[in-house]
Amino acid sequence: MKIHRLTGFLIILAGIVNAQAPPTPPVAEVAKSASADAKPVDRRSPPDSTTENSVTVGGQKINYTAVAGTLTVGATDTYDAMLALDGQLLPDAGMNPPDPNKPDDAPATARMFYTAYFRKDATPGTRPVVFFYNGGPGSSTMWLHMGSFGPRRVVTPDTEHKTGAPYSIVENQYSLLDAADLVFIDAPGAGFSRIQGKDKEKSFYGVDQDAHAFDRFIRRFLTKYDRWNSPKYLFGESYGTPRSAVLSALLQNVDLNGIVLLSAILSFDNSPDGPRWNPGVDQPYALALPTYAATAFYHHKLPKQPAALEPFLREVEDFALGEYESALLAGSLLTEQRQRAIAEKLHNYTGLSVDYLLKANLRVSGGAFSKTLQDETGTTTGRLDTRYRGPDLNRLSEEAEYDPMSSAIAAAYTTAVNQYLRTELKYGRDLSYKPNIYGDTGASWDLRHQAPGGPPVGQGEGAPNTMPDLAYTMKSNPKMRVMLAGGYFDLATPFFQGIYEMHHLPIPQALQQNITYKYFESGHMVYVNEGVLKQFHDDLVKFVQDTEAGK
Repeated sequence: MKIHRLTGFLIILAGIVNAQAPPTPPVAEVAKSASADAKPVDRRSPPDSTTENSVTVGGQKINYTAVAGTLTVGATDTYDAMLALDGQLLPDAGMNPPDPNKPDDAPATARMFYTAYFRKDATPGTRPVVFFYNGGPGSSTMWLHMGSFGPRRVVTPDTEHKTGAPYSIVENQYSLLDAADLVFIDAPGAGFSRIQGKDKEKSFYGVDQDAHAFDRFIRRFLTKYDRWNSPKYLFGESYGTPRSAVLSALLQNVDLNGIVLLSAILSFDNSPDGPRWNPGVDQPYALALPTYAATAFYHHKLPKQPAALEPFLREVEDFALGEYESALLAGSLLTEQRQRAIAEKLHNYTGLSVDYLLKANLRVSGGAFSKTLQDETGTTTGRLDTRYRGPDLNRLSEEAEYDPMSSAIAAAYTTAVNQYLRTELKYGRDLSYKPNIYGDTGASWDLRHQAPGGPPVGQGEGAPNTMPDLAYTMKSNPKMRVMLAGGYFDLATPFFQGIYEMHHLPIPQALQQNITYKYFESGHMVYVNEGVLKQFHDDLVKFVQDTEAGK
């Protein structure tokens, strides 16, 4: 979901003291020598918290150990290799620890917060492990953690804005702990994760920088918990899907068993959010059309209501990639007669008026659709989940000015993660949990990306496209499987766009059989619908079971 400190350096390094120089003073002396107004910064990580509990899944009680803690990674491979698992400099690192009073002069590091769940009656060394993360970019993973497959979840009424607290945090009978151990990771700077050091934002806030941090985190996690020989899976949602593509290509010599892409977008040129600022690239309009049709179907805005959703969507998909895409590609060469004929068909598929469609030159962005579909009642349609709706903020606006789905559930998830982490997991009592990095100073995301074997950053790329990264991984690891999942009512990452990208990966035709598709009558966060969550759980269990032995 949206989009969106250095630790432990106050140690004495042995064996690196130059004979001509005085030895490094101990921590206590450093603190004593500091001025009264400049107290040394305590850069040690808060201690991990280990708790034990149980969850019942499918009628089976599962006892588990939960670890809430942090792993510190360096911004470069070189510096990362100098850090121990606790984030402190190794004794043989060959450099003095940074000045505790000048933390921003130190090399950049990220202290990444995670919660890991380990089933107690399983053999840990070879049990599957799934790494979960949300997107943004810059979002914490509170959404997946408290809504999908962890042992606890927050209950929100599907498609409705619940009244305020108290919210229900319940035992999650759909937890994936029956099939795998689970690790929920907060991105650098979000949640309880923190970044620190010189140029810290530039070091972690970007497509490639972010993926490198997750790469180093996963390697450290596998080492700390002796899980190198476990079947390994990545599970990314939204921006977490391009992260998974880049990350999978970075995980050299770590063959993944599977990748789950939930609400995927790998090529940013396919986004329906702002295609009007990218004239000449008309593909997003065609790829968003089936979601417009699904939404109009749900809200009964079609001139003639079809009997069932999925057969209707197959018809719209054929039109989108055929007659509609051809008309868009014609540009100004499109005749007035043909333009009107296309507008009339679009009216039948979207519920938008022919006059509006002609005025929009047959090109309707996601935000314009959200504002216009139910405009006669002053109602804005959701973006992350178009089943949600709310009153317009401004009746005269051209595009939606907020997302009713986000407004409906954000408070519940924020409350749940703060309550759960501090009370049940006993972590973060005195820390602020940041749902995202939005608004932070320097939190501008570097969208430049270098694909495997592609030109250097700044030489030739347009909007980020991580399809080459996933293709590279699939060709390098031809046994790895990919599950593409999403909701028909997702207008942030339309389902047909995800399907289109999978069918256009530069991979041999034979590798297409390694991709499975699971789509549901839900939105961007498919798990807010309990019925969908149950089905998704069953699909994931089968996916893990089919791939953990390298089948």
